[in-house]
Amino acid sequence: MFAPAPKWPKARPSLARRFCAPLTLACGLLTGTQGASAEPVEEFYHGKTLRVIVGYAVGGGYDVYGRFFAEWFGKFVAGNPTIIVQNMPGGGSFVAAKYLYGAAPRDGTYFGSLSQTLALDAAMNEDPSTFDVTKLNYLGRLLDNVDVGTGLPGASFKTYDDAKKKEIVVGATGGASPGFLVPAALQKFGGAKFKIVSGYGGSADINLAAERKEVDVIGSIGLALIMQRNPAWVTEKQAPILYQIAIKRHPLLPHVPAISELGLTPDGTAVLRAIGSSSEIGRSIVTTPNVPPDRLVALRTAFQKMVHDPAFLEAAAKREIPIFAASGEEMDEITRDVMKTPQAVLDVTKSLMKQ
Repeated sequence: MFAPAPKWPKARPSLARRFCAPLTLACGLLTGTQGASAEPVEEFYHGKTLRVIVGYAVGGGYDVYGRFFAEWFGKFVAGNPTIIVQNMPGGGSFVAAKYLYGAAPRDGTYFGSLSQTLALDAAMNEDPSTFDVTKLNYLGRLLDNVDVGTGLPGASFKTYDDAKKKEIVVGATGGASPGFLVPAALQKFGGAKFKIVSGYGGSADINLAAERKEVDVIGSIGLALIMQRNPAWVTEKQAPILYQIAIKRHPLLPHVPAISELGLTPDGTAVLRAIGSSSEIGRSIVTTPNVPPDRLVALRTAFQKMVHDPAFLEAAAKREIPIFAASGEEMDEITRDVMKTPQAVLDVTKSLMKQ
């Protein structure tokens, strides 16, 4: 059980921003040196409080990984800063992403645990100039996460084929989230008779709704989270898992179709593959644009030290938090590739979110 994070303080403009306004020449000089550190990394982080913004409600997979990261990362950053967590749900984590992009300090003190489909969501944005996701910097990946759509044990359906025969109610978060986007795409391109109920804060809220019989299926929940909390759902096939949001079947779920297999037309298959590719991003940690280069290098180095540290891995194993790490540079490259998705595919995917 995770305790709620402390109340979020309102962001205030920095002193530099307030005092530079009337000093055009001075501000020009400062702007010209943007990205340069004014002090060594260890001195900068000493005594600092860093913040992890989780784009979903407490208790879901992004929250679990965001909090585990916050618990350990400060030990590996020069200066040993304190790290706290703030949940900022909304819009499939887009509220948190836009906060990190436009309001949070760009100095390496704010991080995010955001939707793995963030790049695809951004590519479909009506005005991309307002949010360039390629300018967010990934520190690294904790897990190449596969989300699944699942019912609870005892459900009246068993497989995806059943969803093609009768109406099944799916609980989802915001319209930009996998939990909404995937069932909507399967409804349009995969023959599924899904009825989508959106607006939940996260997978934990949808799980509760399923227990109350308000919905039949959790539209998107991390396989890793299931293995942590209800492994028999997978190992003993106790729960009906209808699909996995990936482009290939996970070894733990060889009997469950990847969404890339379920398209009934070439266009539908292209859309489902674009959505499924996000599993490579998984549970990653991102920071703001324009972090000074030496700090970004230090943060990425600290991340790699953390994910290879025996004590960290032992703690993760004891708490059944799977780790399959990758570098921030790799996640940045995936993001750039997703942003190159053909416009025709983006247009179709975008139309699903407006249903």
